[in-house]
Amino acid sequence: MDTDDEPVRGRWSRRRFAGVLAGAAAVVAVPSPAAPPSGAPASADEPGPAPSRGRPSGPRPLYVGTYTSADGGGGAGIALASYDPATGRITGSGALTGVPDPSYLAVHPDGRTLYAVDERADGAVTAVRLADRRILGTRSTGGAGPCHLSVHPSGRWLLSANYGSGSVAVHPLDASGAPGERTALVTHTSPPPGPGQQGPHAHQFVTSPDGGHVLAVDLGTDTVYSYRLDPARGTLTEVARAHARPGAGPRHLTFHPGGRYAYLANEVDDTVAVCAYDPGSGRLTIGEPQSTGSGGGANYPAQFVVTADGGYAFLANRGHNSLARYAVEAGGARLRLLGTVPVGGDFPRQIALSPDGGLLFAANQRSGTVTVFHVDPASGELRSAGEPFASPVAVCALPL
Repeated sequence: MDTDDEPVRGRWSRRRFAGVLAGAAAVVAVPSPAAPPSGAPASADEPGPAPSRGRPSGPRPLYVGTYTSADGGGGAGIALASYDPATGRITGSGALTGVPDPSYLAVHPDGRTLYAVDERADGAVTAVRLADRRILGTRSTGGAGPCHLSVHPSGRWLLSANYGSGSVAVHPLDASGAPGERTALVTHTSPPPGPGQQGPHAHQFVTSPDGGHVLAVDLGTDTVYSYRLDPARGTLTEVARAHARPGAGPRHLTFHPGGRYAYLANEVDDTVAVCAYDPGSGRLTIGEPQSTGSGGGANYPAQFVVTADGGYAFLANRGHNSLARYAVEAGGARLRLLGTVPVGGDFPRQIALSPDGGLLFAANQRSGTVTVFHVDPASGELRSAGEPFASPVAVCALPL
C-alpha cells in the first residue's frame, strides 16, 4: 500500500492510494490531429528558450505549504520565499509559524490575504494578512484532514474539502479577509465508495470559470459533484453529478480558460480525462481515460495547470516524477500528449504557474524541494530554471 503523505505524528495518517493495483492502468490513446498547432514540438526532449513576454520587475513572493508534524521532521510552517521572475531563482526568508500542517494554500482575489488548510483530524482553515503576516483567524471545517481550499471569485466565500470525512465546507469572508462561522457543510454519502475505498474522500472544491457553480472532486466515490452556491447565504444546493469510471480516483479538476472544458487527474488508475462543462446547468461530462505519459509504472497523477491562453496543459506525475506536457486542441476539447519532462525532484504533489505564466513551480514532497521551469509560450516547452529550492516536506508552492 502506497501513500503520498507522511504520517502525521500523534494524530492520523491520510491514505490516498487504497485500491491501486500493481501494473499498468488501461488507458485510451489521445487522438492525434492531422497537423499539430503552429509552433508545437513533436517531443518534449529539446529544451526551449525562456519566454520573452514582459515580466514584473523585482522579486515576487512565494509561499510554500508543508506538513509541520510529518514523521522524521516536518516544515516549520508556511515557508516564506521570493523568486526572480526572469531567472526563476528562489530565495528563502524564513517561515510563518503558528499554522499547523498548512498543506494547501490559496490567496484572496485582492491579494491581501493568504489562506491555509490545517490538515489534521480536527480540520480547520486559517487566514493570514500578508501585509504584516498576522493571523486573522482560524475556523473549523467541520471535518477531518482538509486537503484543498479555494476562494470564490467574488472574494466573499472560502471553499474547503475535507479528505478524511468526505465533506466540503463554505465559510464567509469579512472585509478584512477573515473567515466566519461555516454557512455550509455537505458530506458525500452517495454513491457508495469505489473499489478499494473505505468511504468518501473530498479532494478539491473549486469554482467554475463562470462563477455560477462550485464543484467538488471526490476520490473515494469516483464522483465530481456540482453545487449552486447561494451568493447571499453561502449555502449549497447539489445540481449534478459526474461519475468517473469505478476505481479512477479523481483528484483534481482544472478548467480551460474558455470555460467549456476541464481536465481531470485520476490518481488511482493513473489516467486523465477531458471533461465537457455546461455553465448553464453546472453539469460536467467526463470523457474517456487518456495517458499520463508514465509508461505504466507506479504513478499517481496529482494536478493539472493550463496556460492562460489555453494552448498547453501540464500534469504533475508522482512516482514517474515527471511533468507531462499536452497540446490543447479543438478549443479545449482535446488533449494531445507531447511527452514528459523530469521534474527534478521526488513526488511532485502540486504545481503552479506564475501570474505572468513564464514560470512553472513544482512542490516535491519526498525530496523536500521546489523546482522551477521556464515555460515557452509559443511551444509549451519546459526548461529547468536551475537548482531546486530546499523546503522540508514541500507540498504546495504558491507564487504571487
